[in-house]
Amino acid sequence: MAVAAAGGGRAQRSGWLEVLVRDRWHKVLANLCGEALVLSGEERPDGAAHNGLGGDGAACRGAEGGGGAAAVRTAFTDPPEQVPEAVSNKKRCVKVLKHELGGLGISIKGGKENKMPILISKIFKGLAADQTQALYVGDAILAVNGTDLRDATHDEAVQALKRAGKEVLLEVKYMREATPYVKKGSPVSEIGWETPPPESPRLGCASADPLSQLSLSIHRDKKTIPLKMCYVTRNMAMPDPENRLIEVHSPDAKHTVVLRSKDSATAQAWFNAIHSSVNELIPRVIAEVRDQLGKTGIAGSREIRHLGWLAEKVPGDNEKHWKPVLVVLTEKDLLIYESMPRMKEAWFSPLHTYPLLATRLVHSGPGKGSPQSGMDLSFATRTGTRQGIETHLFRTETSRDLSLWTRSVVQGCHNSAELITEITTSCTYKSQECRLTIHYEHGFSLTTEPQDGAFSKTIAQYPYEKLKMSSDDGIRMLYLDFGGKDGEIQLDLHSCPKPIVFIIHSFLSAKITRLGLVA
Repeated sequence: MAVAAAGGGRAQRSGWLEVLVRDRWHKVLANLCGEALVLSGEERPDGAAHNGLGGDGAACRGAEGGGGAAAVRTAFTDPPEQVPEAVSNKKRCVKVLKHELGGLGISIKGGKENKMPILISKIFKGLAADQTQALYVGDAILAVNGTDLRDATHDEAVQALKRAGKEVLLEVKYMREATPYVKKGSPVSEIGWETPPPESPRLGCASADPLSQLSLSIHRDKKTIPLKMCYVTRNMAMPDPENRLIEVHSPDAKHTVVLRSKDSATAQAWFNAIHSSVNELIPRVIAEVRDQLGKTGIAGSREIRHLGWLAEKVPGDNEKHWKPVLVVLTEKDLLIYESMPRMKEAWFSPLHTYPLLATRLVHSGPGKGSPQSGMDLSFATRTGTRQGIETHLFRTETSRDLSLWTRSVVQGCHNSAELITEITTSCTYKSQECRLTIHYEHGFSLTTEPQDGAFSKTIAQYPYEKLKMSSDDGIRMLYLDFGGKDGEIQLDLHSCPKPIVFIIHSFLSAKITRLGLVA
């Protein structure tokens, strides 16, 4: 039964769910606690499943053919109680002489990507490691010939063992508490998830000893999913006709955990709780990113005003094809990323950059594919660019999110107008090279290009209230009608006029809003 409780202002919840692993559903105990979602596996018979900790290190175990199960030492044949107490949790140095056929004769599991040390999971009888009579299933390999493996990935450990030469000196430490992982596994241990905090350039702290955290990560066979900057959504990774699924996408967009509840109501309750926990972490994330970027700012802007995950409609005929995007609003731009940047430099290279001054909010039609039936949770933005108008259709997860995002985009546009104040572009008017200046306060002015050091001359000047109508041909011509005796002013902008058209709209909208009128 699920239990909800208030804790530190963040939704807390506990109960049984199912998790999708290798195309099969498995029952797990889910606990939403603090800033993480913890999934604990059910108790299962020993050896019920492969534990999935990155796979056996086949490259360093050598030949295993012909011997069958009896030719392999495992945690079943060498249980922890048979390992001498004097060996447990003490570092040892063991010299192994590689065989020409069979190598070291071990299999390894674990690695930094699994938040585990490099563990010996099998020892093949009669081969080099077995002949030492000094190595055990469950030994953590700390170093190979002096090369430290405490922070190594599984592949790095395999390569180190392969390069070690004929005489191999292993520094090991028997980890009795590691037996559950080398002895058996559960679907929980097969969930791939590695999400360093966004401000961290590494997959963890270099000074931390992975062995000291081992007991925390293996007891009760659980997977901890940090929720900071996760994307919690529904109906994206897979169809959900019964409305029972919840999707948690990792900040780096590389992993997705799909959970299933017993019914639609329970699924919605779980979604609301997890979604609320993620949202409450966003102000802290913004503060951390500001500290990370310092005075350099972000992609040409000075500060982040709002950020979060949205679903973006993928162009095409498939009405239900959406993808996750990270959207960031600064004081003057709308930035789109494919994932949460980890390194400082990644913040400077968004997938798309759109100036808010040339962007307007467009309310979309009925929310096709919205996660909650009958609710329109989508909105669109249109930006005038030199290539024409670019449109993006986004979907939020809740009506509150929709209100927050639409308000942020509109306010961002208006604040950008007040911040930038004026823009100037070259143009041709009546066969004369000129400059068109649009000022937030003073309106429009058309001046000649200065020639031979002479000052420019003002050809025309109009306040906003004189503008009767504006239009364009979508190619290079801008038409402004101020109602005077000269009639419509025709300006050749030498490129697509859409950015200028959208900027005029933004200036007008911001001025109207400032006056307390409806834009």
